[in-house]
Amino acid sequence: MALTASVKDELSRLEIRRSSERKAEVSTMLRFCGGLHIISGRIVIEAEVDLASTARRLRAAIAEVYGHTSEIIVVSGGGLRRGNRYVVRVVRDGESLARQTGLLDGRGRPVRGLPSVIVNGSTADAEAVWRGAFLSHGSLTEPGRSSALEITCPGPESALALVGAARRLGLVAKAREVRGVDRVVIRDGEAIAQLLTRMGAHDALMVWEERRMRKEVRATANRLANFDDANLRRSAQAAVAAGARVDRALEILGEEVPEHLKYAGALRVAHKQASLDELGRMAEPPMTKDAIAGRIRRLLAMADKRASELGIPGTEASVPLDMLEH
Repeated sequence: MALTASVKDELSRLEIRRSSERKAEVSTMLRFCGGLHIISGRIVIEAEVDLASTARRLRAAIAEVYGHTSEIIVVSGGGLRRGNRYVVRVVRDGESLARQTGLLDGRGRPVRGLPSVIVNGSTADAEAVWRGAFLSHGSLTEPGRSSALEITCPGPESALALVGAARRLGLVAKAREVRGVDRVVIRDGEAIAQLLTRMGAHDALMVWEERRMRKEVRATANRLANFDDANLRRSAQAAVAAGARVDRALEILGEEVPEHLKYAGALRVAHKQASLDELGRMAEPPMTKDAIAGRIRRLLAMADKRASELGIPGTEASVPLDMLEH
């Protein structure tokens, strides 16, 4: 089963008992995959989802939380859409449900984003919002450079509400418009893993993490196997040359080197063939590529200045001539 389908299948079977969380999930699903229609002068609510289990979950929640009956209509796939779609329809008391779930405000006007009671709710409600949004229009791609957890939103207001819900969970999500469609995306692997946990997709998380680890191992193996490639060889030479300069810088400064620069320098010397990005990840606490590069740059500048004052060879003196151009 594809990652997206497995996450949705697991979330659609997750048992939630708290009323506020169920209300947040239902309101989000009706907002993200539903619509209001006027039929014979009455408001009818329709919500289209791609899994039968999701449709059953939504129908049960509408009945148990709000006391309204609904029906499920199966729509056969055709054209670009493959597989069946499932429409949960509330005909009787549609307006009442729309007001209860926040699709309509007190004056009977459609709400563009999410109801304020949900936007200002608890972190558990924020988790329910993301769960409902993913069940409605979420996707999860395979781990790797282009991995992403993405939600298609009905408008910019709902996208911003979803970004705010992520912020309340301590996660960074970005809203963007692609070809006229509003989307919210999370690309950081750790953030995706945290969100899957917060939503309740623990089994899917295990599969995703396993594939993520496999990709990383394969990427490392490929890097080693292709080490003779010219670009990699030049990168390795540059890293070794930088390590030699740092080693000389630490020798020149001795006890005068500031502790934070000394720490960055020691990392460079200990891992001479590692990239700056890899060095940053090795640091405790982890640092960005720019942060580790900045510290090493300041260390070398300080050492070269000190060497000039003492009239001794600087850091480049320790680098072989064939490496200086790198």
